[in-house]
Parts: sequence; structure tokens; C-alpha cells
Amino acid sequence: DNWAFLYAQRLALKQELPLHVCFCLVPKFLEATIRHYRFMLRGLQEVAEECAELNISFHLLLGYAKDVLPTFVAEHGVGGLVTDFSPLRLPRQWVEDVRERLPEDVPFAQVDAHNIVPCWVASPKQEYSARTIRGKIHAQLPEFLTEFPPVVPHPHPPSCPAEPIAWEACYSSLQVDHTVKEVEWATPGTAAGMAVLKSFVAERLKSFSTHRNDPNKAALSNLSPWLHFGQVSTQRAILEVQKHRRNYKDSVDAFVEEAVVRRELAENFCYYNDNYDSVQGAYDWAQTTLKLHAKDKRPYVYSLQELEQGTTHDPLWNAAQLQMVREGKMHGFLRMYWAKKILEWTRSPEEALQFAIYLNDRYELDGRDPNGYVGKLQDGGTGGGGLSCCLWSICGIHDQGWAERPIFGKIRYMNYAGCKRKFDVGEFERRYAPTH
Repeated sequence: DNWAFLYAQRLALKQELPLHVCFCLVPKFLEATIRHYRFMLRGLQEVAEECAELNISFHLLLGYAKDVLPTFVAEHGVGGLVTDFSPLRLPRQWVEDVRERLPEDVPFAQVDAHNIVPCWVASPKQEYSARTIRGKIHAQLPEFLTEFPPVVPHPHPPSCPAEPIAWEACYSSLQVDHTVKEVEWATPGTAAGMAVLKSFVAERLKSFSTHRNDPNKAALSNLSPWLHFGQVSTQRAILEVQKHRRNYKDSVDAFVEEAVVRRELAENFCYYNDNYDSVQGAYDWAQTTLKLHAKDKRPYVYSLQELEQGTTHDPLWNAAQLQMVREGKMHGFLRMYWAKKILEWTRSPEEALQFAIYLNDRYELDGRDPNGYVGKLQDGGTGGGGLSCCLWSICGIHDQGWAERPIFGKIRYMNYAGCKRKFDVGEFERRYAPTH
């Protein structure tokens, strides 16, 4: 279910050439820990096995793409290169670095395989809100939301077989934090991810439209780790969920809104706004209001360590933080509350954003994702969604100005009493109470 892979195979078949799949394993990536790397690598093991069955060589190259890929291309006489797309700064730089080092006669194509409507096709500019991109995406879904053709056993074998991969040795090449442990609830790989999708459709989809904002109810898809690592395609999830529109129209529509429209809105923001992870990326009204209130007296000021350990005065916030630390995911509704309180309890909007992104990227299985920097509640759709929804919560991105108040200015406000009206706060606090 990967359009870049399918396109590459089509080119190889047309030219009657072998097909190689390469993954460049970088020693570190933003705040990723062993929790993230193990999930990714165990998923890749499954990919390597599938490739072997299809007569396609899978290579795990250790190092940055610019250092290892051009050499591989030269040594194997590769006739063309196809890569996937990410709107984030680092992966875009990797693509640029490879492009500069490739032989001039090797064509290099990029396919947006993780959005349904390719990012640059959905809109040629930064969109203001879901309202402005929704129509553009829905107009193009009939063209792009189609069934995948199959990857077929490849008829042209490579002249020399791929070297066997020493998976355990890969771990020793990593320069990452080993203290953030793997989670038990999420098994890496496509087979496990598809099983989660199946259980969502069978058990949770029916209550998605009514209960997705209640952290005590099992209504989310929980798919975000597999979507983030490309182990399950969003397009596959939508195709499966849409089969049940007749029975659960409201839930299907809500899932499409969050997993397609809101998710692709976040991708659009990161692609067209270089400051997607800073206060400078916010709209003028938001920057102005945050600046005006930057010196307002904070009721509490917490250090990064106090936030990380979940030792604030607020038991709901602590429970949400501990859920993220233990399970690698936080319920989508609480991610908004969580990020807004960080704005209220830190010395400045800049510090709030820095802390929120750090914690999200360090603990969320789906951190370091466009939805983590920007999104609002896609997590309802994907059950994790990369959503620290940092810029939505802290900087009002894709939102509007609200009544002015201390610290927040015109940024939308959330509080404990509001959460109590929405769901049984005590039940959630008890489930994630501190263990010490």
C-alpha cells in the first residue's frame, strides 16, 4: 500500500530491471528514543521478509542517505531513484542532499505516498484553516482515494543478492536514549497494525462520532503509531472504514474529517511554513496577543523536569502526562488540554512550545510528525495522531481569536472544570495515578 513503491516497481518492470529497496538508518533523529527506533526497525524486518518473498532486494544502509545512497547507486548501476515525501525540514534536507550527490544521468522522483491527496496537489499555498482546505481535498478524493494495485513478485532478479541484515548490530549503531522503554500495547509491523484497524472497524467505529472526545471510552482507532511509521497506509484505513458508511455514516464522516482533512491540513502547514515548530510560524494576531501577555503573572511555573515527571498540582494533567510516558500515546482531547496548560505554566510562549514539542517527540510513538507540531484532534481519527497539537493549542494555528484573558490573550482557553463537564475526570485520574 505504498504509491512510491508501486511507482518504482512499475518503472523497473517497464525497463526490465531488478528492483532494490533501501532504508537509510540514521544514528539519531530529533528526540527519538529506543522506543521509536525499535518500533520502526521491527516493522522494517517484516518489510524485508515480504521483499524477499517478492524477489525484491531489501538493503538496510547504516548512515545518512547523502553518505551511503549515492555510493550504493554507483556500485549497483542503479538506473533511477524513487523516494517518499515528508514535509518536515530534516527529511526534506536529506532528499536535497542526495539529489546533489547523484550522478546526473540518474533520474530522481519523489512520490507523496503518505497523504491521500499529494501535499503539493491538494493546495499550492499555506491554507488558513480546515474550512479553506476541506473543499479542495474532497474535490480531489475521487481521483486519489482508489484501491491500490498489487505489488507483484518481481521477475527480474538482481545480479548479486542483498547482504543479510544483522538486525541486532543495527541497534548498536544508534546514538539514542535507551531509558524510554518500548510499550506493551502496540506490536510493530503491518500485520499487527492491520489487526488494530480490523478491531477498530468491528468494535470501536460505531461509537467514534459520539465518544471520541471521552478519554475513558474505547472509541479511537489507535492507529497512529503504525500510520506514523508507514506500516499501515492512511489510504488503506480510509478504504476499510468507508465500507461501513451505510451503518455508521456520522462516524465514517468524522473519521475522514480527522484522518484526511485535518491530517493533510497539518502537512500543508509544515510544507509551506518554514517556522512550523516555532512561535514565528503563528498568524500575526496570535503572535501579537501572545507577546502582549508574555509578561502576565503565571499561577504556577514548572520546570521541564517537573512536567516530564508529572508532578504538577493538577491531577488530570499529571495523569495525561503519565499515560504518554507509559503507553507512548495520550488521548487526543487531553493532548489539547495538556499543551494549553504548558502555555499557562511556563515562563513564555516560546518555552511552552519548546517543552511541549520535546515531551511529545520523546514519548509519543507518533512524535516528530506534522500532526504533532500543528494538528488539532486528528488524534480522534488516528488515536494518537502525532498530536501534541502544539501550534494549535499554544499558538492558535488553524483556530480563531477568542475572548481575551490573562496569559492566553486571544488563544482558545481550556480548564479543569471544562474537562469535568465533558467526561469523568476522576476515573481517568485513578487509571493513571502516580505509582510512587
